[in-house]
Amino acid sequence: MQFRARSSLTLLCPWLLTAFMLCVSDQVRAGFVDKVVIEKSTRTLKLLSGNEIYRTYFVALGGEPQGQKVEEGDSRTPEGVYSIVARQPRSAYYRGLLLSYPNEQDLARAEELGVDPGGQIMIHGLRNGYEWMGERHRRQDWTEGCIAVTNQEIDEIWQLVDIGTPVEIRP
Repeated sequence: MQFRARSSLTLLCPWLLTAFMLCVSDQVRAGFVDKVVIEKSTRTLKLLSGNEIYRTYFVALGGEPQGQKVEEGDSRTPEGVYSIVARQPRSAYYRGLLLSYPNEQDLARAEELGVDPGGQIMIHGLRNGYEWMGERHRRQDWTEGCIAVTNQEIDEIWQLVDIGTPVEIRP
């Protein structure tokens, strides 16, 4: 009888801990992060809650990161104020949060220059099949204009950032 009691308790404890963690993560997620700031010069992505930095990640950017994105295919990461507009659970990359690029200024610039501004700019994990790279992916800028983090990091960001969260990308 005593063996059964310990056995049941042993089975119950991990379940209770998991349930507690899910509740806590849902509470943290609900509006906790209210802004994302990406600084291209330092290759950082910061999650802010109010004026406090909650978490900082190091990122890889577009292959030609300096300067504003002008047109599709220029491999530049845009600069300006955007927002998270959608979650991409499956794509060529592990996961992604789609940004509202191009914004009105981007569209006006592209129209003035007679070019296609492009789109599909995301904060995303690693290309499928390249998970093994982990943090090494940051050794050089490699995206087409997106902001890349590790798969573990995009999982964290995915849980903390809601649709509609503002994203500021600074030079």
